[in-house]
Amino acid sequence: MAPKKQIPLRLSEKLYNEISAWAEDDFRSVNGQIEYILTECVKQRKKTGKYVSEELDAPPDFSVTNFD
Repeated sequence: MAPKKQIPLRLSEKLYNEISAWAEDDFRSVNGQIEYILTECVKQRKKTGKYVSEELDAPPDFSVTNFD
């Protein structure tokens, strides 16, 4: 198996915190969670030919998240 490629990644603090909390819920590291999310997006694109969101380039609105 080929070694994994390392890339620098810059995230806003809000996005990092959201991914970090999600990773903790799923018992993953933040890096593992980001890899999981990207893998699922690629699978979705291959399956349907579309991205997960039609507004992929729109900045996320974290004010509407609900943690209840």
